[in-house]
This record gives sequence, C-alpha cells and structure tokens, in this order.
Amino acid sequence: MKRNNEDRTLTRAEMEIMNILWDSKESMTTHAIIEKYPEPKPAYSTIATFLKILTNKQFVGSKKKDGEKTFLFRPLITREEYTKRTMKEVKNTFFGGSLKSLISFFAKEEDMTDDEINEILDIINRTK
Repeated sequence: MKRNNEDRTLTRAEMEIMNILWDSKESMTTHAIIEKYPEPKPAYSTIATFLKILTNKQFVGSKKKDGEKTFLFRPLITREEYTKRTMKEVKNTFFGGSLKSLISFFAKEEDMTDDEINEILDIINRTK
C-alpha cells in the first residue's frame, strides 16, 4: 500500500541527510553527503541505506551521473514544504487544530524577551 504524503515523516537520521541535501542546493553523490557529516562520519552503507529509504518515502529522487555508475540524489520536497506539513500535523495532533492553542503553548513554555514578543506581534500584523 502506498503511503499518503501527509503520513510521511522523517526520522532524526533521515532529517540529517535531508538537511545536507537542502543546504547543498544541488544533487549530491553518497560520498559527497558523507563528506558533509561531522566526525565520526557514518559508513557508506549506512548512508546508502537511508538514501534508499528516503527514495522509497519519496523525499529523495536519484539519477545516474552521466556515463557513470554513481547516483546523484536530490530532495523532492523543500525544507519549507516539509516544515509546513510537520507543523500542521503538530497543530492538529497536539492542539486540536487550534493555532491559538499552539501559539499559547509556546508563549507560556518559552522564555521570550519583550523584543521577541514584539517581533512576533509585528510578524502577525504584517500577515493580516
């Protein structure tokens, strides 16, 4: 059974790879992805496995490098699209779909400065 786009989420390890791909702005080989990791770098087979999973989840697309056996990987969804979908899911799952409840939660839980509060209010006022 094919998964619905809304049901697809990223694990922490998958998110690390996606962040590397999103930051790159261009297709990357498995070796190039590994090079972007901090020490200790993961094994080639580990990254290859995660890239296969990300491809199956339809987060990553691949094509063979011209005239070579090497694959180039690229994100099929933008960071912004994924963030929007994830935040919508958080809002619906934990706050009954209420944006007011979500914002109230963070306003109460975060130690925000007056400047940060004013900045958020400015953003809200600009989006009206």
